[in-house]
Amino acid sequence: MNFTHQFLDELRAHTGLADLIGRTVRLQRRGPEHSGLCPFHKEKTPSFTVNESKGFYHCFGCGQHGDAISFVMETENLNFLDAVEKLAGEAGIEVPRSSTEEIEREKQRGGLLEVIEAAAIWYQLQLAKSENKVARDYLVNRGLSAEIISKFRIGFAPPTSHGKKSELVKTLTHQGFEISALVKSGLLTEPDDGRSPYDFFRGRIMFPIADHRGRIIAFGGRIVAEGQPKYLNSRDTPLFDKRRILYNYSNAREICRKTSEVIVAEGYMDVIALTQSGFSASVAPLGTALTEDQIKGLWNLVDEPLLCFDGDTAGQRAASRAAERALPLLKPGKSLRFAFLPQNEDPDSLLSHKGKSALRAVLDEARPLAEVVWEIEQNRQPANTPERIAGLKARLREKATSIADPIVRDQYRKLFEQLTAPSHHQPSLRKNRGGHWQVLETKPRTNLAAAASSTLWQRLLMAALVNHPHLIDEFGESLVQFPLEASLDKFRSKIHLMIAENPDLDVELLKLQLSDSGFADSLRSVLDKDVVRHGAFARPGASIEAAREGVKKILTELQRQRQIADLRAYGREAAREGTEESYLRFLQRGNVVREATRLEDNKN
Repeated sequence: MNFTHQFLDELRAHTGLADLIGRTVRLQRRGPEHSGLCPFHKEKTPSFTVNESKGFYHCFGCGQHGDAISFVMETENLNFLDAVEKLAGEAGIEVPRSSTEEIEREKQRGGLLEVIEAAAIWYQLQLAKSENKVARDYLVNRGLSAEIISKFRIGFAPPTSHGKKSELVKTLTHQGFEISALVKSGLLTEPDDGRSPYDFFRGRIMFPIADHRGRIIAFGGRIVAEGQPKYLNSRDTPLFDKRRILYNYSNAREICRKTSEVIVAEGYMDVIALTQSGFSASVAPLGTALTEDQIKGLWNLVDEPLLCFDGDTAGQRAASRAAERALPLLKPGKSLRFAFLPQNEDPDSLLSHKGKSALRAVLDEARPLAEVVWEIEQNRQPANTPERIAGLKARLREKATSIADPIVRDQYRKLFEQLTAPSHHQPSLRKNRGGHWQVLETKPRTNLAAAASSTLWQRLLMAALVNHPHLIDEFGESLVQFPLEASLDKFRSKIHLMIAENPDLDVELLKLQLSDSGFADSLRSVLDKDVVRHGAFARPGASIEAAREGVKKILTELQRQRQIADLRAYGREAAREGTEESYLRFLQRGNVVREATRLEDNKN
């Protein structure tokens, strides 16, 4: 639809740009402008400005620029028409229609919205009837409260016969809706053989599906009795395209204005169970693998949506499909994280059996997209021959090449090259042509953790200790064995001293005392978001069990690295001596280290 410049100018003039953006960004007035942290990229120092008088926003950090309409399109994942209609509705301005066809189309859409809303109310009323107790019992047995049933407007579509006019049809036609509208909205199915239309949903618990603006546009139905399919979604209509919509998106969007986490589950019941347990920023695709449009919509909510998959083969396949579709779309700062549930568990069952803390622990161990892609390709077949290693490298190179953004693509290429380098990193000795012993150095052990710098490991270690001070006593002796970067070593010593003086020191008081003692810069360094995103165990919300396991893994790897460094030094000493006896001593020590490494790998 083409709008006149006069209409768009009037719409912008009636929209308070600072007020609009201020719903999402905390703005401060700076002379004639407002400034704040950019909603389109991560930053610590405000570079995002809003010029109310000129009607535009601009970020000097990432270059995003636009007006009220583009801001709504970007932050709420709306197309141009929907963004204009939203702003016009808030401003009380009528949207002009430029043609008879467009007027008729919008009238039809409005009529279908009314039909769907009326049906949603009717389905809710059916759930409350005594004869439909079996549907209510199902929901109660799944642990749903009356409040959550009402919040999600869950209803029931009673069984009907094909030859008779259903109660739904009688009620809606009595309210003035045409049969043709019920068919176009997806509520009725029209047989090809000329028989009368009949109810699309029969004998199913009904889950209303809303668009990004919270308007009911379709339904999902879960069968109560035996039968297939277990879940059935509305067919695509002028209102509903299941590849673009996420269940519970409009509710999650409101929550995401206050939190940086959104959980993507696999179905309606998972989302409802998550919401009931306090994980309100939860969504689900509608019977399909996560699509490109849905991934882009998620990025309008948070930078790294958290995909929570069942711990079975189907969950692994879903993760693989999501990774495949996300790779070409990646941009700096925009990615996915993956949390895999225990075998035979989904979010609903895990919450029922083990509670909120168990799910939180799983979410805290979410893994980055790069690691999941690496594991998927590595697990296709053992990389135990030159040909298979070459195949793994070729597949990973293809994955990296699919990424459109050149900066992200280059980072993935470098990471995959590191990960496919030789993993056996023990040094060895051999005689050169002159008959002298020499040390053969190989590349370090390569896994995703080893791809990070040792300084990053050290900062993650310190972050875990700051956020979980009680682990200092548990790992005290191990911690002092490893040399750290000078400033971090002093930082560690200070924490040890503070905890020794006050074993009951809590996290916030520890941070305050560290800052007051001249360690404010070190504290900011170890708790930086770019550090803790590499290890969920080091974050403030991580469980003590997850933090303990993360610290153990880092200390184990540091121990391994130190053993290898010692072995290299021992090898160089043996080479200098140049005797068979020194070589045998070197081999003996190397066997000890290799066996320890093997046992530790098997344990993990």
